[in-house]
Amino acid sequence: MTEKEEIQKIETRSIGSELIIPVMAFCFTIYYFVTIIDAPWTAQVAAFIVGAILIFLVVTFVVRSINSAVTEGEFLDFTNLVRPKPLLAKRIIVLGLTLAFILIVPHLGFTLTTFLFLSLAMMVLNEFKKKKFIILLSAALSVGGYLLFIVAFETRFPAGPFELFMKGLF
Repeated sequence: MTEKEEIQKIETRSIGSELIIPVMAFCFTIYYFVTIIDAPWTAQVAAFIVGAILIFLVVTFVVRSINSAVTEGEFLDFTNLVRPKPLLAKRIIVLGLTLAFILIVPHLGFTLTTFLFLSLAMMVLNEFKKKKFIILLSAALSVGGYLLFIVAFETRFPAGPFELFMKGLF
């Protein structure tokens, strides 16, 4: 590749990395559909509605991205994953937090692990500013997730100290 082509490639938008999360969301939705077969019918209906909307949005985004790559000369590569360099450390930390979430959720349960993940990820992404707001938001989202998924939809998420405490209260 010549220097001129390389400069043009840098100036052109690289959209391949923008497809990672939508494609993973699509795969997770298909996995979720397969795993809810034995769930109560209310959870199945809710999952199907949310999943169908998500799949529609993902397919629309992927088609638009591919069309944009073809018509506007954008690239379907993954160079944006490592650019800009200052964001790379935050991305690696959030990836580590995601992996830690997966490993810890069976032990601490859905609600506490979600609270910890959301708090730490938002603090990292926000450079540890507005800690009080982040903690309150993380608590609200975690309890909201507990109420929606565990209480309302009776989803079988891992139970930890919070879930066991709440089960003891009711």
